[in-house]
This record gives sequence, C-alpha cells and structure tokens, in this order.
Amino acid sequence: MPWRNKAAEAGASEIGRTAMRGLGQLGVQRTVVALGLIAVALFIAFSSWRLPLLRDAEAALYDLRAANFALPADTDKRVTLVVYTADTNRATGQISPVDRTILAKALTEIDKLGAKGVGIDVLFDSPQDDDDVLRASLKAMQTPVYLAYADNRTNPEAITYEQEQDLKAFQQSVRTDKVGPASILLETDSDGVARRWPKQYPGLPTLLSLALTEQGPDADARFATFTGPIRFRVPTATDRPVFDKIPIDLLADPETAPFVADVIKGRYILIGGDFADFDQFDTPFTRTGNPVTGETRMIGVEVHASMLAQLLDKAWKAPPAVWIKLLAALLAVGLGVATAVVQTRTWVLALAVVAQFALFLAVPFLVERAGYDTLDLPATGWLIGWLIAFTAVSSGLRAINAAQREFAQGALGKYLPRSVAAEIMRNPERLSLHGEKREIFCLFSDLEGFTKLTHAVEPEMIARLLNDYLDRLSAVVLEYGGTLDKFVGDAVVAFWGAPIAYPDDGERAVKAAWAMYLAGEDFRRNVPEGVPKIGRTRVGVHYGEAVVGNFGGEGRIQYTALGDAMNTAARLEGANKTLDTKVLVSREAVERSGLDWFRPMGEVVLRGRSTPVQIFEPVPEMRMEQRQLSADLLSAHSAGDRDRVQTLTDNLPDSAQGDEAMMNLIERLREAHEGENNGLG
Repeated sequence: MPWRNKAAEAGASEIGRTAMRGLGQLGVQRTVVALGLIAVALFIAFSSWRLPLLRDAEAALYDLRAANFALPADTDKRVTLVVYTADTNRATGQISPVDRTILAKALTEIDKLGAKGVGIDVLFDSPQDDDDVLRASLKAMQTPVYLAYADNRTNPEAITYEQEQDLKAFQQSVRTDKVGPASILLETDSDGVARRWPKQYPGLPTLLSLALTEQGPDADARFATFTGPIRFRVPTATDRPVFDKIPIDLLADPETAPFVADVIKGRYILIGGDFADFDQFDTPFTRTGNPVTGETRMIGVEVHASMLAQLLDKAWKAPPAVWIKLLAALLAVGLGVATAVVQTRTWVLALAVVAQFALFLAVPFLVERAGYDTLDLPATGWLIGWLIAFTAVSSGLRAINAAQREFAQGALGKYLPRSVAAEIMRNPERLSLHGEKREIFCLFSDLEGFTKLTHAVEPEMIARLLNDYLDRLSAVVLEYGGTLDKFVGDAVVAFWGAPIAYPDDGERAVKAAWAMYLAGEDFRRNVPEGVPKIGRTRVGVHYGEAVVGNFGGEGRIQYTALGDAMNTAARLEGANKTLDTKVLVSREAVERSGLDWFRPMGEVVLRGRSTPVQIFEPVPEMRMEQRQLSADLLSAHSAGDRDRVQTLTDNLPDSAQGDEAMMNLIERLREAHEGENNGLG
C-alpha cells in the first residue's frame, strides 16, 4: 500500500538522519579510524592463516580438529613400510649413509614376491663402495621403482649442490623404464608441523605418492596440484598399526623373506629410515598425542605412506571457496558491529557474546566432521575480527554518547548546578519521572518596572536587556546550587532541595537571593544610555512542602515544583513592594538557613493565606545593633508598650533615617493596634 511505502521511506530517512548525526558527533578523524579498524577486522577474519601469531593459533585449533576427527583405521593392506632401524645399522656397521648392499638384496626379494610398486625414501647423494651391487639390483627390477630425489633449490637443508650432482649422476646410471626419480619433498608450516601436501615445484619430478600411482588405475588427477591437508589416520588398537612395518634386514635375507611375503605381494612398498631424531616430522598429533598409541612424531616414509593411502582412497578435500571465506568474515565482523550497536540487558548481551564465540569455534569443527577441508578456514581470525569490530564500534558509540552526554549535561546545566547535573547523568533515577512531595526552598524574583519599560524601548533592546538580566540571575542560581524552574517574563523561579537535596540548601538559597538582588543592582547601573531608569530586583524565599517532578505531555515535559510553598515565595516577592524591602524570607526558611543576616520585619497575612507569615529581611552589610532595632520595635509593639515604641522611634540613629524598609515598618506599627499585624493583599 502507498501509505506503507511512505512509512518505510520515512523510517529509512530517519535512520539515515540519525546515522549522519551520529557520524557528525563522532567526527571525521574518529570515523576514519573506526572504518579503518573495521577494514582491519575484515582482513584478519579473512586472512588469519597468513598472519604471524594468528596462524599459530589457527594451526593449533586445526590440529585439535584433525586429531579428534582422525579416522580410525585397521592395518592398511595396500601399503607396507620397509625400514632401516638402529639394529640394522649396528649389524651392517653403517649409519650414514645406510648400507646399500642390504637394500639391493631387499629389492631383489621384493621383486620376487610381486610388489605393486616401490618407493625409496633414501637419498643416494654420495658414492659408496657397494654402489655397483645396488645398480645391478635396480637394473634387474621388473617392479616399478622410484628413487628419492631432492634438490638444493627447494630443500637446501637436506642436500647441498654437490650432493645434488652426485644424486643426479647415480639416478642417471640406473635409469630404466622401471626405475626413475620421484620427489620426496615434504613441507612444514611455520611451526614445523607437516599438515599439507607439498607444492609441485617446476624442475622437480613427480611427488613419490603420485609417481607410484600415475601409470595405473589408482591415479587421481585432482592430487596433481593438491596442497590441502594430509589425512593422518589413527590405529584402531595399539597392536594393529595403520601400516605394516618390517625391518629391511628381515626382507633382505632369502631365508626369512618368504615369512613376510603376505605383506609384500600386491602392495606398494615404501623404503626409508626409522631412526630417532632423524627424518621425523611433527604432525597434528604432536600437540594432542596419538589417541591410541600416544606417539607424536612420524618418520618421513610414513608421511609419504599417509599421502599415498589418501590418494588411493581418493580422499580429496575441497578447500572452502573464497566467497564462502569472505562471507564468513563479513558475518563475523558484522556480528561484532551489531553486538556493539544493540541496546539490551547486560546478561542478554553477555549470553549473546558467549554464543557467538562458541559458534566461531564450533563451525570449523562441524565442517571438519562433515569431511570438508578446514586447513585454511579461520576460527581465531573470526574471533579477533569480531573483537576489533566490536571495539571499534563500541569506542565510536562511547565517543558519540560522550558528546551527547556532554551536550545533555550542558543543557541540564542550564537549569541545574553542574555538580547536580553530573550526578543526575550518572544516576538518572535521581531525577524523578513523576511527582513527589519534597521539602524545598522556593525562590521568586521580579524586576521592578520592567513591564512599563517594554512600552518605551524598541523590541530589540528589550530582548537584549532581558537576556542580559536573566543570564545574570540564572548564573547566580546555578552558582549557589539551585535548580532553575522557569522564567516568567523578567521573573526568575528557582528552588533548592530537588532533584537532589543537600544539608546546606537553606544557606545557599538565602545567599543566592541576596546575590540576585546585587546582580540586579549591577544590571540597572550598567544599562545603555537612553534606556529609562530600571527598578530594583525583589526576591522572596520560603521553605515548605511542594510537589516536584516532571509534568507535561508526551510531546513536552518540564521539571518544576507546584504547591503552596511556591505560591508563598511568590507572595513574599510581591510583598517587597509594599514593605519597601529588597528580599523577604519566611521564618521557616530563616530557621533552616544557618545564617545571622536577618532582621525581623513583622508578620503579614499574604494574599491567599489566612495564617500570618513571619518575615525577615537579609541585611548582611548591617551591624548587629541596627538589626536589633527592628526586633526591639516588634517586641515592644507585640507587648503593647507604646512608650517603648515611641522612645525607639524618637531616637532612631541617623543610619535608620534613610532606611525605607525600617521607616515602612515604623509606619505600619503606628497604624496597627497593639499586638496586631498588617495584612497585605
């Protein structure tokens, strides 16, 4: 429907505006840094196997997967290992290079017993006295034989250039249609663990396992360029190894060779050394241990046997497509971003984070168990990418929130003192979202004659004057820790004791009232030329119960105070005009102020109240004996002592002659009966 489309467009537009506003608050520099970190997170989540440190962590997790999901295998009837052992070397008297006569004899017996093919993982890279015996045996072979080949370019640790030349010369001397070279190159990862098939480098002959099978039905063209994981298997029992392994000297003796005929006939025979600390490789079982035998390292010829068995089983694992890895990286980083952005309860967020981390770790295990290649599938990379993205966005949001908080605190600080505003920002519940009864100090102020001024001065000047005046008075309120309630024209309404009450609220409220009067005096002395005379600022202060809270509707609310206490403060402010005072404070406020600034100004009945209010005027600049004069007058009048009142009024000090408030009090006392007070409308 059209209205739904419009609503969707409006929602999208609002989201866009919110995003742009957030980016504006974040700033260009922080935005660039955040986007850069997200890009780094994507790169790590996609390429962790190629990064230092992370690739070691990825490899460790892969080893855990490979070891736990390694296939249990009964003894493989297709491949047999024939090995030189330490006993063989002691019997022949040769250790390095190994005895070649015994190899020649073993090859002759293998050929007789009908092996399917022979791969020799021994480098003939130095001339020996018995080379002619071995040459004769090799040239007589009817079984295909592949001799180990390595070069200095791809395997400098195993063979020098000179040895390479001797190796080539020997292999050329025995080459027939049944005998040829094969690469025995095995590559390890940066941590020294053999996990993957080696690359097929130009200039090297075919890899041993491929060479043994390339001419027959066991060939699998997919392995010609395969660099995926080597499939290592575990035996089903300690007495049933994955591959039969027999000593070469047992096979080299014509009398004992027939006893092992069943493990030679029709099998691929791999010949190599089985020596401690020589030609041994770490495998994924190194970190975890062989689940059955506990062995960790594997001799090189057995690694070749594992690759050969994998090829025979056509156990080729397809690597994950690039787009799948990219999608997974985007998902991991996207989850980090979304987790940082979402607003929810802490326990829900913590549960979501744990669930995501568990997912990142579990997915590669599930993929491995399903039979797919996980050798280059990230897991740690997803976690690190998630963390970087989460941190980048969280930091950005904190910066935005800090900017918004600073703005909010600044805005709140226009109505509340900075310390109170900061406390409310830390604990928003301190600012009640409903009305509550509180004992507060209420303050009203008014600028005498300002209404008349509005008819005599241009509107621009009125606005300038009013803004200046209200700025001065509101600064005083905030300086003394008060809460600004509202401005009513030139009147300022404020209170102390809410939203947060302090023990010295009364003292600060009275001091603020007097400071507001002084600020008004300073204002009226500094008005521009041509502006008619401005009256003084009058202030009223009262302490009492009020309903304080947020009031209004959904569209607009205002934190304010309502009730009789506020009305009384307003009436006290108005009474200043009749009594010729500047600031009037009720007895309730005086008693809680802790100050001795006051002189009593009698009792008045304020409009709207039936009970008289005892009022006091703060006069901090006045000496104590001057303040005492009004107290003595009121005491004598209350006692009906006319003579005392007359004496006091007749002997007024010179300073009292110009005191408008004192003269007003004397006049009121003369008009009132003994013990009575004037009511004020």
